[in-house]
Amino acid sequence: MAATKRPAHPAKPTRTRPAAAPPVPSGPPPALRISGLTKSYGELVALAPLDLTVPHGEALALIGHNGSGKTTFLRMVSGLLDMSGGLVLIDGHQAGSLLARQTVSYLSDTPAFYEDLSVWEHLEYVARLHGREDWEQLGADLLGMLGLYERADDLPVTFSRGLKQKAAVALAFVRPFELLLVDEPFVGLDAAGKEALIELLDEAHDRGATLIVATHELAFVDRVERCLALRDGELVYDGRADGIDVLSLVS
Repeated sequence: MAATKRPAHPAKPTRTRPAAAPPVPSGPPPALRISGLTKSYGELVALAPLDLTVPHGEALALIGHNGSGKTTFLRMVSGLLDMSGGLVLIDGHQAGSLLARQTVSYLSDTPAFYEDLSVWEHLEYVARLHGREDWEQLGADLLGMLGLYERADDLPVTFSRGLKQKAAVALAFVRPFELLLVDEPFVGLDAAGKEALIELLDEAHDRGATLIVATHELAFVDRVERCLALRDGELVYDGRADGIDVLSLVS
């Protein structure tokens, strides 16, 4: 892949706030509609039947202990994991379809990279793959925010856990999306990385993107409107995020 010259190190950007399936109700589709979603491995039920509707522009925190079903849920919604039953529609399109994938960005808890591509080459590949041609300044801004600008020519496969996570964050945000699915994004990040990620999430939300963030970072729950709690594969709470005892929901 021919290298693309990256812009000069940017100043920190300024945030702006711009003004056989169950029948689907008529009217404009929500960002996410789930009916009877389930996942089983033989007799093991990883996710019990789940129904959920998420309107456009909503920010949700998804909480639960390890093994509660958070990653299974996110991977099925993203189209990376086959469901055992149910229906998942993203803006009216079946999860995993081309039209659904065009609107979804998924930030995994286990970042994976090509062995022979630099951080900058990864950014170019992901941006162009998803139709974003004017990606260079955005890529430079992301690397500047995350403290990776000077590592742009390095191979992310050689990075520490924290630097890999920062590179994965940049890749998730360099492409266009309307629904952002995030799985334990704060793990391995230093304080500056967490601050940069929270700012990126806030900016995406301000632009009207729908966010579902699975996290153990309980302080993040206070930043969103709605909280989902999973326990042993079952949805045990779906409601307001403020004024709740988060730990009691998953214990």
